[in-house]
Parts: sequence; C-alpha cells; structure tokens
Amino acid sequence: MEENVLPLFPLAVVLLPEELLPLHIYEERYKEMIGARLEAKAANASGQEFGIVFAQEQEIHTLGCTATVVNVTRKYPDGRLDILVIGRRRFEVLFTREEKLYLEGEVVFFDDDSGADTPSDAEAAHAIDRFRLAMQRLHKTADIPIHFPRPYRHLSFRMAGPLPLDTNFKQQLLSMRNESERLRQVLRAMDALVASLDLLQKVQKKAGGNGNRPTKR
Repeated sequence: MEENVLPLFPLAVVLLPEELLPLHIYEERYKEMIGARLEAKAANASGQEFGIVFAQEQEIHTLGCTATVVNVTRKYPDGRLDILVIGRRRFEVLFTREEKLYLEGEVVFFDDDSGADTPSDAEAAHAIDRFRLAMQRLHKTADIPIHFPRPYRHLSFRMAGPLPLDTNFKQQLLSMRNESERLRQVLRAMDALVASLDLLQKVQKKAGGNGNRPTKR
C-alpha cells in the first residue's frame, strides 16, 4: 500500500492520539480491512494503520487519527471480532477512492507546530491535578492512580481520551497544533465537567433528603 493512502473507518466517535478504543467488527468490508491490518501486525510489517474519521449524519470529517490494533479480545464463529485499538497519527484526507470494499483516502499527516508540542512543567502539573479531580468525581472515589510519564507531549490528548467529552469538542482538539492551547481547552472542559458532577451530586443529596423527611401533620 502507498504510504500516504489509508483504509478509512468512518465512525460516530472521535479517536485521539494515544487514546484506547474498543471496536466490534461485524461488517464484511471491515472484517477484510482489519484482517489485513492483523496480517501486517503478525508479520511486523508496514500497513498496520487504518484511519478513523468522525462520521456525523451524512458528513465525514476530513481530519482523523490513525489506529493500530493492540489486541483481539474476542473472535466469533461467524468472523466477527472484538478488538482494542490505540490512536497514533493525525491526518487530513485529500481525496477518497472506492477501489476496495472499504473506503480509502489519500492523506497528509500532520502534528503540532514546531516548538509547540509540549507544555511547560507548571501547565502540566496544574492540568494533572485537575484531571485527578475529574477522575475522582467520575468514579466517586479518591483512590484513582494517575501517572503521566514524561515527556508531556500530547498530554491533552491523553487526558481527553478517557473523559466523557462531546465529540465535536474532541474533533476540534484533533485539529489544534499547539499543545499549550489545546491543554487550556481541555482544562476548561474538565472544570465544566467537575462543576456539572458536583451540581448533580447536590441535587441527588437534596432529593434523597427530601424523600426521607417525615410528613408533618
């Protein structure tokens, strides 16, 4: 396969670099696509990547992220697969072609601007603290191990991946080429998420308290 041509998998999700994503493969065209990626993986050869692009109603976005298969978690007798993939490289689709069962795209890969791919230590430390708080609220426990090894390249993607964020917001992150600015956007999203979860907890406590009060006569 030409280096700048990718098999494309349109989905109603946005995959970010370094994000883990489970997929259930059941359509024949995608069984063929993933089968070829698995063969390349087994041979430790090129051609392991495929592109995930955000499909929204009738629109397929042109910015996406490549994925490679981490492992096959289940095989079904009819050929269906459950797989776990990880996001790798960002790309823009220039042209598409339909020479195979599945869609392919001629793409150009891109990354952050030169010198803008890593936040400062202070920015990273603040973001990690806020991420820890968001995960504690989500999982309702303080016992959440958080570890982001240095260097902090793509820290914003590593944080946004496990959070329940809007797909359009994640698509916007995918297009940004400055890690510090992207991290600021993720921080705002995390703070909004924490505020929303705190409000929900207060409402639930108030509703539970009201339900337990004896009726006065």
